[in-house]
Amino acid sequence: MRLSDASRHTCSHGGGNTGLKPSVRGNHLCLEGLDSVADLRRLGDVYGVSRGLPENYVQRPSVDGALIDSLTRDKHIVIFGSSKQGKTSLRKWNLQDNDYVVVTCSNKWTLSELHTAILKSAGFTVEKSTTRSVGGESKIKAQVAGRLKTPFAELDASLGTDRGTDAATSKTEEPLELDPSDVNDVIKALQASSFKKYVVLEDFHYLPEDTQRDFSFALKAFHEGSDFSFIIVGVWLDENRLIQYNGDLSNRVIAIDADAWAETELRQVISLGAQLLNITFNPTFVSDLIASCFESVWVVQEVCYRACEIAQVFNNDHALIEIGDGASAPALAKEVVDTQSARYNTFFGGFADGFMPTALEMYRWLLLPVIVSDLRELEAGLGYSDIRRLIDRYHPSGPINAGNLTQALNSTASLQVRLSFKPLILDYNQSRRRLDIVDKSFLIWLQHQSSDDLLSTAGLPVPLVAR
Repeated sequence: MRLSDASRHTCSHGGGNTGLKPSVRGNHLCLEGLDSVADLRRLGDVYGVSRGLPENYVQRPSVDGALIDSLTRDKHIVIFGSSKQGKTSLRKWNLQDNDYVVVTCSNKWTLSELHTAILKSAGFTVEKSTTRSVGGESKIKAQVAGRLKTPFAELDASLGTDRGTDAATSKTEEPLELDPSDVNDVIKALQASSFKKYVVLEDFHYLPEDTQRDFSFALKAFHEGSDFSFIIVGVWLDENRLIQYNGDLSNRVIAIDADAWAETELRQVISLGAQLLNITFNPTFVSDLIASCFESVWVVQEVCYRACEIAQVFNNDHALIEIGDGASAPALAKEVVDTQSARYNTFFGGFADGFMPTALEMYRWLLLPVIVSDLRELEAGLGYSDIRRLIDRYHPSGPINAGNLTQALNSTASLQVRLSFKPLILDYNQSRRRLDIVDKSFLIWLQHQSSDDLLSTAGLPVPLVAR
């Protein structure tokens, strides 16, 4: 089974074996005997954003449990949610490093280039062939690093190659010539190399929409014609995203929503980190942070990091102290998201211009409901009918044809990818006909901005509607 050892990540606090020696002084849990490097905890390993797993990782039963259950079912898995909500950490926590290979998707890849990247991650060296496929695309020569011991005679016949060998179990170093756009060729190559791991496709949402759609059809072939399983990670809030591209994926794909963080889980992130750093947080500070973070675990992590910096706490080698007394959690949250101000302002101008100049300027007017709607409405997502009603009311050419509005909504993600906005800010959920904010820190930033200033930046009439 390609599952990690559950005991590796089990502890009473949901955070793994910390190596700390807890004891009780008065009413506080504190640490004693920092006798070795293993006992020392650095601030950057606990709070904030790190390359590895945060040491205060908290398991969420509805998310981690769903992933562990899904790994036993031999289906493709889609992990989705807003940006910086722990999707990558979820995978790292529940799978051993040697359980999978990772492909980070590019916004310029075709299906052939995605398949080629998968082969490379599986250990193949790939070079372009002079031979062309039926569709006119160049074939590739793929070869596993080292020597393969596999029945290549049958494989060569299926791929249309001829190496002049009749040894069914011969060793060879000659590359396979295959069509990278043909999923059948890719499957046979992976089978020939005895590849057994999961393939993780990170940042799947950055792929061009046509490539996402094409790969959704390839996924069915991977499910029907092989034992290979994919874990697809994307920034969106639509659990049926891939099924919309290919209805045949129904019951072949399991979607896991990694977006939701309950208040109890966010509090656990804070308290577990505090335990590791031998600190406590002021209860009012914690409550204010939870109330102002819009359920963003990234904001919680960053605010806790900054609060520790202010208190000059950089590790756990100190007496127990309280953090946050007299500090404003909402103010620190604003400081955290203000680092994104330049990107957000650029987003309003770039998104408003759309793909090209048009008479209706639909992308510009799609920003109107984002600017003037109540923040809690934005957090829940803006329904199609509400968006249309507002645009029809103020657009100089209103009412707008429904087809024009739907086309613009369906292309919100692809426009941001084309404009290189990373991470995405808006995404349209076609299943629920809802425009979602998929960057929760954007909501915190938005509440501190002037509606008139944002309307002006987007090139919309000012004043228009007071938020």
